[in-house]
Amino acid sequence: MSIELPEARILAGQMEKELLGKRIVSYELADYERLQKIGMLNKDERSFNRLVDREIKSIVSRGNSILVKFDSAMNLLISPEYGGKIFFHASEKAVSGKFHLKLVFGDGTVLTTRLTSMGVIFAVNDEELKRSYTYMRDFNPQVNSPLDEGFTFDRFSGLLSENNRMLKAVLVGKDAVLVGLSNSAFQDVIYRARLHPKRKAGELREDEQQALYDAIKTVVEERFRLGGKDEFYDLYGKQGSYTPAMGPRMRDHSCPLCGTSIEKLSLGGGRVYICPECQV
Repeated sequence: MSIELPEARILAGQMEKELLGKRIVSYELADYERLQKIGMLNKDERSFNRLVDREIKSIVSRGNSILVKFDSAMNLLISPEYGGKIFFHASEKAVSGKFHLKLVFGDGTVLTTRLTSMGVIFAVNDEELKRSYTYMRDFNPQVNSPLDEGFTFDRFSGLLSENNRMLKAVLVGKDAVLVGLSNSAFQDVIYRARLHPKRKAGELREDEQQALYDAIKTVVEERFRLGGKDEFYDLYGKQGSYTPAMGPRMRDHSCPLCGTSIEKLSLGGGRVYICPECQV
């Protein structure tokens, strides 16, 4: 289950409510060696010592990432973009299940984080944060977020018109014009917009650009309003209730709009499910 922009925003808001002003008194890392080897966690696990006795000053999200800022110029960057579980517990006794990082606070409450696929958990100071690829990608003010006030149709239309790449490369990945959308949201968005994923952004008509913009806003805002995708569990273990209109669960099914069999394409290093009749 991808943690995309809506789910990251939900988790950050809940974490801010529960953790703001608290100090870490201890931490525990578990089953983390593989993460270190592939660059998903600090190479030196002792880096997390720098979080102990630090007070949480703010918690924000952008894109797929959550940034926890402490005093003394320390940060915890969590980006469980291809799957993760972040839970709040009333006490250490209440912790059940596996985790990669456990943070214990002065009042006895606990936060656990586990990556279930690709992502990052980094304890970094301000200077190290600036050099982090994940931070530079998701917190770059020059790249739009669908939840930013400045994400207008005129702005989006201009970005599309000057771009001659296929839609997936424009909306997903390191060179995308937006942050926070992964393959899961992409399939949902282009189905709602009735666009084929191999269409080139710069060739879209104005009405198609508008349909794409509206679909992005709908998917992101509805996922946020409904507590995330229905495979997502929030900070308290509550399941989201947003069901995507298109994606892997439509395999071997027919389009609910026209009855055409759903097809699977390989595109941009992943699979994309489409309706060949509705998406042109």
